[in-house]
Order: sequence, then structure tokens, then C-alpha cells
Amino acid sequence: MHIKLSTGKILNITDGESLQQALKRQNIYLVSSCGGKGICGKCRIKILEGKYRTESTGKLDTRETDSGIALACQTFPLEDVIIDIPKESRLIVGDKIALSKSQDILELFHSFDAAISPIVKQITLDISPPTINDNTSDLERLRRALEEKHLIGIRFIHRFVASISNVLRDAGWKITFGYTVGNDVVYISPAEKEKQRYGLAVDIGTTTLVVYLVNLKDGRLIDVGSTYNSQMRYGDDVITRIVYATESGGLEELRESVISDINNLLVPLEERHNIRIEDIESVVLAGNTTMTHIFWGLNPAFIREEPYVPTVNFLPRWRAEFARLKTNPLAPIYTFPCVASYVGGDIVSGILASKMHRNSEIALFMDIGTNGEIVIGNKEWLVTAACSAGPCFEGSGIKHGMRATEGAIESVKINPETFEPTFNVIGDGEPMGICGSGMIDAISEMFLIGIIDQKGKFAREVKSNRIKDGIEGPEFLVSSSNGRDIVLSEVDIENILRAKAAIYAGVSLLLKEVNLDMDAIEKVYIAGGFGNYIDIDKAIILGMLPDLPKERFSFLGNASITGAYLCLLSKRLRKEAGIIASKMTNIELSVSRSFMDEYLSALFLPHTDLGLFPTVKKLMFKK
Repeated sequence: MHIKLSTGKILNITDGESLQQALKRQNIYLVSSCGGKGICGKCRIKILEGKYRTESTGKLDTRETDSGIALACQTFPLEDVIIDIPKESRLIVGDKIALSKSQDILELFHSFDAAISPIVKQITLDISPPTINDNTSDLERLRRALEEKHLIGIRFIHRFVASISNVLRDAGWKITFGYTVGNDVVYISPAEKEKQRYGLAVDIGTTTLVVYLVNLKDGRLIDVGSTYNSQMRYGDDVITRIVYATESGGLEELRESVISDINNLLVPLEERHNIRIEDIESVVLAGNTTMTHIFWGLNPAFIREEPYVPTVNFLPRWRAEFARLKTNPLAPIYTFPCVASYVGGDIVSGILASKMHRNSEIALFMDIGTNGEIVIGNKEWLVTAACSAGPCFEGSGIKHGMRATEGAIESVKINPETFEPTFNVIGDGEPMGICGSGMIDAISEMFLIGIIDQKGKFAREVKSNRIKDGIEGPEFLVSSSNGRDIVLSEVDIENILRAKAAIYAGVSLLLKEVNLDMDAIEKVYIAGGFGNYIDIDKAIILGMLPDLPKERFSFLGNASITGAYLCLLSKRLRKEAGIIASKMTNIELSVSRSFMDEYLSALFLPHTDLGLFPTVKKLMFKK
């Protein structure tokens, strides 16, 4: 029997095998917090054709089952089936984009001239075994051996002490001892057997989660996993989640949601590479202030209330067991320090990855994600602000939007005479949706050739079979294949214009706060999960980026996860991250009277003041 995906890909399935088992065997992973028991209800798929048997419908309601929705772990095909996997059900493990750049990220680390120095240190001990004349206890014997190496004051928790008797004897009293700079024990293992050492870099975004599995011995990126943040079911932005956590008593529910997402990614990563849980010895976590607070179960209530004060900015180094992660329970978790309520550790991580804090040139850092954080400065000073942009560039809130993963349309060109689009798809397969870079391309092209006007509204006089009326109004057909239409609707375009307006308004206002104009910016660093690249010219036409010479722009991709990777490997860079956070000055745009004026002016393509976009004005005049 066969499973045919809505993308056109065909997989095999054996008799008695569930859809989830067959997909997993062929490296397609679904969210499954319950481990395939039919309890969590997260491995939802849609059966388009074919007969099947379902053992349980779990949390699905009648409306869903009647429409063909089923749980993959509980569904057993009786013949060939055609299925569709919703984007929220899919885990991306072995991300081809990220893995293709694995050598680049290692080279970036080496460019910092930093030695590999993981959070966990280790030392080899040759302990004298007990005798009838030296019957000191096992723990005291270990402590004595450590003191001989000048390691004094190591803290031994109950979990560790309960295991040492057997471990020491099995190792013949020759051990490798792992500990932290804070004198916390992490592991002991036989010295004669080489200890495998792995770490995790984790980026908790408001919309997406990314996990890097890293070899701590040589810095190699072993594998990558990503998924949507399941907290989205409680709200698209941090404010709605704070409200849910505090006014609806949902803090623990939100926390469990994100921890479950990370663990759902960890399990297939560990299985794919035969890695033992206890060999994942350290974690570095980057996220905005709200995501960081929720992950650690800290009250986020006062983040959204004036004067906007978080519970903590510089977090202690807590153990993984308190976060319930599927790693070594004693693994230390380094959490990137936050700057303010709406500028978090993910931005500190991004600045570290960009190196703008090391250079004399005045640079602009833009994180084009849900929260739209901006930083301006150089090695002497850093000023920052956040301007909520929403999650549309990461695929949420857009009819056929998706993250920049396999199957996403990432670049678009439209013939000005026929209005026929051509596009590139990540992975070169059938298109499943459109990611941020594809949206920017498509809207900019539609504007320049007259399909939409400066307000983002469809020009009614333009006639084309590519333009049709949908449920949400006019829409442009980007792609149609295998029965799947991918469109950009007028509502989608409106959401994208709002997002880009918030970002540009933030940049404009922040520059005024420091008495600089756009020409003073010598370098622009763009961070965000856009795929292989972002077309700078198209982003300027959209009015999202300032109209500056192209050579000033540098695209960083997901800079937050990059910075987390760097700090996972280097003590010096962890210290540098703390210095960056301490140096940054936050400007609170939410209390600025000028922000709304700047925002309203930026709601047009590219802007109400075309003098700010001279190159776009020339293109408009040509058409």
C-alpha cells in the first residue's frame, strides 16, 4: 500500500502500520506529545481519499472526523490513501536549509577567535579504591579526589549521590567527572570509555521554535528541528498570552505547551543519531522576555503593565530537571539575559551573532518577526525598541502562509504583461504554501505592475484569470497544482502592510530618538526566518526596509538560534552576551505619541512620503 501526500510525494506503508509509524519510518515527523497513544490529539492529518480504520478519535469532535480529520497514530489504511498534513501538525527534523549552512555557522564561531569551552567542564579522576584500612565512604572518597585537583565546594544533590556507589565500582574507580563553574555536579562516567558530549541551542520564538543539536567536542551542528509554538492556540502575540497566563490562570498550561514542543523535537533528534539522553549535558536558551518567563514558569503579568517591569532580566543557571526537558536532568541551562519587557534574550543573541557590538560603524539590526525588535548602535552604544509586527512573516495569519521550510514558495516574479507568476520552492518540490520572502516578492511585484495600489487594494480595472474573488475578497493566485491553490488575498496583504508599517515606523522613530537620519546607517543587519534569502530590492519596494544602497544590507537568517549556538560553545561569548544586554538602552515606543503618526504614514506602498524612497519613486514613475 501507499500513502500519497497532497504535495505529490508517495510513501509506502505496510499492513497493520499506523500512518504515524509509516511517516516516521520515512523521516516525516508529526507532533506527538503522548508518544502515539492517541491522547494528546496533536498528530492530526486529513484523509482526502481512501479507506482506513481508526482505533480512537481522541479529542477530535464529530465535525472534525466528518471532514476527514484523523489522528495519524490511531489511523490504519486499508488501501492506498491520499492525505494532507496541516502545517501545525508537522515537525521539521533535519531542516535542509539550516543543515546546508552548518559549515558556515562553525566558521562564524571560529571567526570570533573563541576556544570551545562548554558550560560543563570535565576532569579525569583516578580514585583510590577502598580497603579494609581505608574505608572512607564513596562520597567522601570522591570529594577528597576532587580537592586534590583543587575543586572545593562541589555540590552533590541526592539524585547524583544515589547513583555513585555502582558507577564508581563499575568504572574501576577511574572516572570522568563533569561539573559547572558554579560547582554543581552534572555527571560521572567511566574514564576508559570516551564520553559523548552534546548540547542544545534553543530559540523560543512567539511563532516558531528551533532546536540545534550540537557536538560539544568539535562544534559540529549535528541536526536541526523546528515547529510552530503550540502556544499560538492561546493567542498570536505575547500580550494575549500574558493575559491568558495571568487572568485565566493558564501559566502552567502555556509552560507545558512550549516544553512539550521542545521535547517533541528532541525525541526524533535523539533517535536519529542514537544519542543517549544523559549525554545531552547543557542547553542554551534564547527567547523574548515573555517566552523566557513562561518557559521558566515566572509571572509575566507586569511585563504588560506600566512601567513594564519583568520579574527578572538576568536569569540564574537552573538545571534541566526544573524545565522537564528530555536531557540529562542535571544539565545546566544558560538563558540569554533580557533587556526590557519587550526586548528579550533573542535580540541579545542576535546582536552577538551580528558582531555589530564589536564594530565602530553605526549599524541597524532588525528582527523581522512577531515582535519586530530594532537595535541601533555600535561598539560604544546600543539603543533598542520593540514594535509589535505580528506573526505574518512567519506564516501565521496568512491564508497560505508557512514557515521557511521545505515546500514554501520563497521567491516570486510576475510577468508584467501576462500576470503569470514564476517562483522558487524550498526543496524544489511541490509548493505547500508561501513564506515571508515569497510574500514580500509577490506584493512588491503586484504593486509595481499595477495589480494592487499604494493601499494594497486590488485594482478593479485589471482583468486576469489570476485574480479572483475568494471568501475574504479579491485574491491573487500564486500557484495551482495537484488541486492545491496558493493565494494572497487582500486581507493577507493588509496584514503584511500593517506588519511592515510597524517595523519601518519603529526604525524611523528610534533614529529620531538618537538624532540620526537614515543616511547615518552604515550597515543594516536583517534577522528573521525568511528562507535562503530576502530580496533587498523587493523589501525596499514594500517599504519595510529603508531605501539605502544594497551593499549596506546583510541578511542573518535566524540570528537568535545562531547566537545561542555560539554561546553553547564558548564561555567568552556567554560573558560577551551579558555585556551586550547591560549596554543596551531601551526606548518604550508604546508610550510615544509619535509612533502612531509614523505607523499611519508607513501603511502605504512604500510610504506616504515618497521622498524617503527615491529609488522606488523612480520605478513607479517608469510604470
